[in-house]
Amino acid sequence: MGERIRKLKKIRIHHEGTNTLLFSLIAILFVALVLWCFVDNKWAFWSFVAIFGTVWVIVLNFYRCPIRYFSGDTERVVVAPADGHIVVIEEVDENEYFHEKRLMISIFMSLFNVHANWFPVDGKVLSVQHHDGNFHKAWLPKASEENERADVLIETPEGHKVLCRQIAGAMARRIVTYAKGGEECFIDEHLGFIKLGSRVDVFLPLGSEVCVKMGQSTTGDQTILAKLP
Repeated sequence: MGERIRKLKKIRIHHEGTNTLLFSLIAILFVALVLWCFVDNKWAFWSFVAIFGTVWVIVLNFYRCPIRYFSGDTERVVVAPADGHIVVIEEVDENEYFHEKRLMISIFMSLFNVHANWFPVDGKVLSVQHHDGNFHKAWLPKASEENERADVLIETPEGHKVLCRQIAGAMARRIVTYAKGGEECFIDEHLGFIKLGSRVDVFLPLGSEVCVKMGQSTTGDQTILAKLP
């Protein structure tokens, strides 16, 4: 019982969802009270409570924010920046920042995943760029370049440059990025938050050792994606 309580204490609600959850709960309770007091048909009340109560719980689940700490050595380690599953592991031509081939690993986040994002490596943030774009389905290859996105370029203590890209999906309409250019960043710190279904790409130097496989589930700040050269 004590262990379960300790685990619950490590889960909190992300501040991005505080207002949404509070005001929607107030609205649901108000409508439910009106239905109970002024509508004779109680099926209307119970149907409303069942439907909108379920929706509210789903939204609550979406905004949960577990407190996590990576327990291993972080030297040359790249951890998953998000919960989800691996949809891409391939070499690509990255012509915006590196102008060379890079290893790209992509994580797709469904509606039911935690949507907080973590820094994938320790290092220094070189730049943060936001790009407006389309809202293709996040798992499509063209989403990485054509969708609305935020790019965070990081240099590790060993001199490797890693690009972490937050990508909006067909339903996602807001990307929040906390990273600031010139600041140091560390694994265990939040990089940002993406609302609704979305995706995060990580671009690594060729020669990095891949530690995941296609379709594998990832846990943000816990799963090791790769080891840098």
